[in-house]
Amino acid sequence: MTQVAWGLVVLVGLLHLWFMVLEMLLWTRPLGLKTFRNSPERAEATKVLAANQGLYNGFIAAGLFYAAITASREFAMFFLVCVVIAGLYGAWSVSRRIFYVQALPALIAIAMLWFTR
Repeated sequence: MTQVAWGLVVLVGLLHLWFMVLEMLLWTRPLGLKTFRNSPERAEATKVLAANQGLYNGFIAAGLFYAAITASREFAMFFLVCVVIAGLYGAWSVSRRIFYVQALPALIAIAMLWFTR
């Protein structure tokens, strides 16, 4: 069960690594436009903001990977809670689907880490 919990931590890290790629590299490309339901004009105007956001997602991924490598529950919980807060804010301010894509996987990982103590 513990391996499943750490696998979920890594999965959330991989999701955030993917978000980083989408926001930093693919924001103005067809996949980025489709994923974020953006027009080419709006994407071009916001690409610097998206890249900054992507960088933060990269930091979240790095923290989660570090937590998994060192088996640090405290680090994992900290970064997972950060993900949940960001996901809740995104769901409230942008789109409800952010809750399902970002916050829910982190909540499941938190629950698994909590119950495998």
